[in-house]
Amino acid sequence: MIELRSATVTAPEGPVTILHPVSLTLTERRVSIIGANGSGKSTLARLVNGLVEPSAGQVVITASAASNGGGTSEADAAPGAAEASAGAPDPRPLDTRRDGAAVRRRVGFVFTDPAAQLIMPTAIEDVMLSLRRTHRDKRARREAALAALDRFGLAQLADRSVHTLSGGQKQLLAIASVLATDPAILVADEPTTLLDLRNARMIGDLLMSLPQQLVVVTHDLELAARADRTLVVDEGRVAFDGAPAAAIAHYRELSGAPAASSAAAGRPSPDDPARERP
Repeated sequence: MIELRSATVTAPEGPVTILHPVSLTLTERRVSIIGANGSGKSTLARLVNGLVEPSAGQVVITASAASNGGGTSEADAAPGAAEASAGAPDPRPLDTRRDGAAVRRRVGFVFTDPAAQLIMPTAIEDVMLSLRRTHRDKRARREAALAALDRFGLAQLADRSVHTLSGGQKQLLAIASVLATDPAILVADEPTTLLDLRNARMIGDLLMSLPQQLVVVTHDLELAARADRTLVVDEGRVAFDGAPAAAIAHYRELSGAPAASSAAAGRPSPDDPARERP
């Protein structure tokens, strides 16, 4: 569960409000966030895992008993118990400002450009890096990394240089590296923007099938429409919060775009401004 309690973000260099006070409780399995470029939607998403801290207010993350992943706080307290406790959900509410490191173990984050995440030479080394905390033994860590790659159909690319992978493969690898630690929540910030249509659909299908709670920021209105709840962010405020179809209609009104027919609701046209890269 994600709670924003009057969470506000202001620019440190001047009296500019990037995100006005937001109070939300997000319990739905799939939440999409849409809005124009510079509206504050990525800032809102980054509040969830502490990449951005609120200037005022509070963001609290609570893993439910049904969460797949979550905290490894016990592993941190007792390093020898890391592998035994890995994957066990931590029921404590965590404040993103106070408990930043623990929050980022509970909440995974996927960036628009996988190059921002893939920092090791090969695919398997990148996943192994994510597992260094939960799998202290190198052999066990490699086996777990291979299993994570196999889950996403990347096992045959384990020893390939990340620089030789296609755009879709790189994004899959970035997701695999994040999910290898089994977080309770996954935040994806424009995960399909740099992909062609086929790979965008593949990544979208994958994200929507995950057991984790998903928060996805997207200009792809077809992907946004597949969520259980959609937030529209406009000029640093949550301008609409509700069912995806109604949220998309509201966003189209804000954008001055023609209303979509009921048959094509949520499906962006090639010249839709919402398809622009942020």
